[in-house]
Amino acid sequence: MTSASFHPAAGPARRTVVAAAGAAGLTAVLAACGGSDEDASGGGAASSEAPSEEAGGEDGGGTELAATADIPEGGGMVFADQKVVVTQPSAGEFKAFSATCTHQGCAVKSVSDGVINCPCHNSNFSITDGSVRSGPAPKPLPAVRITVNGDSIQLAG
Repeated sequence: MTSASFHPAAGPARRTVVAAAGAAGLTAVLAACGGSDEDASGGGAASSEAPSEEAGGEDGGGTELAATADIPEGGGMVFADQKVVVTQPSAGEFKAFSATCTHQGCAVKSVSDGVINCPCHNSNFSITDGSVRSGPAPKPLPAVRITVNGDSIQLAG
């Protein structure tokens, strides 16, 4: 009897397929838990965290969110469709932050008593700078760029 040699089928090895599937699953889980564009180093502000207010006469070209009169002084308003919260810490000063809580990605729901409130686990954030006022949120809400043109507040384009 002659010895027959075994030739494996063409294509990736089982180990390669299993490793790729595991990596894809991990990527999906990490993307679902993320919700933030902050840099991965964990230190310092990401470059997208520029000041959230721009005054001036040029058109920002972004989505109009509200009239300045709609945002109460010392409070704010959540725009769920745009995933942004706009605040007015002091008269004529408007700030905007991501409306996605940095704890587990829930949407913040309200602004009261000088804080942005997440209903999922009761994290609270400052209306002035998005910093954590009470946890379990581990990081501040990232700033979002807006423009204020006259009495109109727009997402920066």
